Amino acid sequence: MEAIDQLSVHLEKRPDNLIKAKKEGQKIVGYLPGGFLPEELVLAAGAVPVCLLRGGDSSMVQLSSQYICRWIDTFYRCQIGLGMSGKDPYYNILDLMVSPITDNHARALSDVLSYNTDLDIFSFGVPHMKEPATRDYYLHGITGLKNKLEALTDNRITDDKLREAIRLCNRERELLRKISLLRKSEQVPISCADFVALNHGSYLADKTFMVNLLESVYDDLQAPTVETLKGPRILLTGSTLAIGDSLVLDIIEETGGMIVIEEFAEGIRPYWEDVKSEGDPMEALADCYFMDRICPAWFRPGTERLDFLIKLVNDFNVDGVIWYQLMFRESYKTESYYFPDRLKRETGLRMLLLESDYNPSEAGPMSTCAETFIQTIGER
Repeated sequence: MEAIDQLSVHLEKRPDNLIKAKKEGQKIVGYLPGGFLPEELVLAAGAVPVCLLRGGDSSMVQLSSQYICRWIDTFYRCQIGLGMSGKDPYYNILDLMVSPITDNHARALSDVLSYNTDLDIFSFGVPHMKEPATRDYYLHGITGLKNKLEALTDNRITDDKLREAIRLCNRERELLRKISLLRKSEQVPISCADFVALNHGSYLADKTFMVNLLESVYDDLQAPTVETLKGPRILLTGSTLAIGDSLVLDIIEETGGMIVIEEFAEGIRPYWEDVKSEGDPMEALADCYFMDRICPAWFRPGTERLDFLIKLVNDFNVDGVIWYQLMFRESYKTESYYFPDRLKRETGLRMLLLESDYNPSEAGPMSTCAETFIQTIGER
């Protein structure tokens, strides 16, 4: 796809362009990919948001053992390695790192970097239940972030600036949603790899560039001449799908499966809900980013995400579910034990569990399991 090539070129130049922007006075704000950082606040402050989303690197996981115990989620150990190595182009240029603390894994990363580096880190808590009081707590957290960004950039975040940023980010979410929904059709016009590349790219690319690119992609995919994909239809879900962690996508494609929808709390930008344009914009951000979004597995009660998975299975006419989780993410490990029974009972479908520690030796066993699973559901 030509758009993917354009995005790759843009992202290849992105670190150098950000260094130039930094020299001209713009602030670079990095953040963790759990979906609880409103990029709108960063944009309204005149800064550049950059998601710290790189993963899949076993050498960085190994490096993290110098700073933290092994019993931390693989993605966050990889981030610790990247943050401490000095080799990541984004960590090296940050003026501020924002860390929404969702669980002990996110906290471990913040603690290690805070103790071992001079990186300016702003943390705020993310509650694990959706209630009026917890929504207000989250709103308090992002209001503190708003004050921090104003002090960092010396720019006041007005309601008008915030609404302008909301409109831009809503357009990006709308286009990702429209492109994703095209995959409901029997004639699937875009591969999971390409959709994930677009979604991942939206975390790093210039926002206006990304919106224009997505508009072009959406127009192109509606053309009747677009080549469509075939194979057993797969829902891929799990904890984190990072940039560079492409093994599971490659294996599913190589063994004949076709991923038609993904659900990940980290690594896939939430795009099902938009920020409301009316009312107080800060409250609208709290509603969209905390109350309205599909919650991750560490929320309680944990039924909302599983209800959503069943809905996706039905809406996208799925033939099977592949659950891809990283080592030591306890909340997803717990759900993976009892969700297959519910999936079988309510849909008649089977689930394959794949677990990774970013170890290259996993490729063979993972491929064998995926091939057997996809062959079985294909026969069904």
